[in-house]
Amino acid sequence: MTDTNDTTPESSATGPESADAPLHRRGIKSYVIRAGRMTPAQNRGLEDVWPRLGLTIADGRQDLDALFGRQAPRVVEIGFGMGNSLIEQAERHPDTDFIGIEVHAPGVGKLLDEVDKRGLTNLRVYREDALAVLEQCLPEGSLTTLQLFFPDPWPKKKHHKRRIVQPAFVELIRTRLKLGGTFHMATDWEAYAEWMAEVMDAAPGYANTASSETAPYVPRPDFRPLTKFEARGEKLGHGVWDLIYRRDV
Repeated sequence: MTDTNDTTPESSATGPESADAPLHRRGIKSYVIRAGRMTPAQNRGLEDVWPRLGLTIADGRQDLDALFGRQAPRVVEIGFGMGNSLIEQAERHPDTDFIGIEVHAPGVGKLLDEVDKRGLTNLRVYREDALAVLEQCLPEGSLTTLQLFFPDPWPKKKHHKRRIVQPAFVELIRTRLKLGGTFHMATDWEAYAEWMAEVMDAAPGYANTASSETAPYVPRPDFRPLTKFEARGEKLGHGVWDLIYRRDV
């Protein structure tokens, strides 16, 4: 749950860290693991499906062709929540391989249970810190797309250091993307969208794919599923901002 009780205006916020800042500075995390009651289906996903589709950092650097048994476009989504969007994408695009990264057990369990029920074979899951997975498990130049949808905006000024979008993070992503691969972000927090654009526009090796009419944002692409949360927000007039940057170098 996002803590939004701070009245400090975003305009006075400290800016992003430099690209030289360590990714795991003093153990600061961009997420908080919350306790949650597990349903029978979620438990089934973790107990019965995880041995087939779950991955860990201890597995080491992955050979993605061997992992999926084929050569295909590869999409990684960080923080998939309860997994509805990721499952829909995997079902819609059977010729693409997907890897989801999420730390919350109920979401991982739900996704795995649903993947198994639908018979999907093109999705694998990490229940690990995303930075560690990117650094230790995913090969350089191996990804077609990396997705970061609705990350915690950490709105309080004192918590901005927890925001996952920082220069060192986007540089790490750049090394994992293929040339021409894309980093796709979406947020319903306008100040965080501005922060994302600031970080990305200063990052070497990326080009914004937005048109001059909409830059730095792009209209919501059809391939990003509309979540129930987002649909409710649209009815209430809440904005959502998509940003898509391409690796050029």
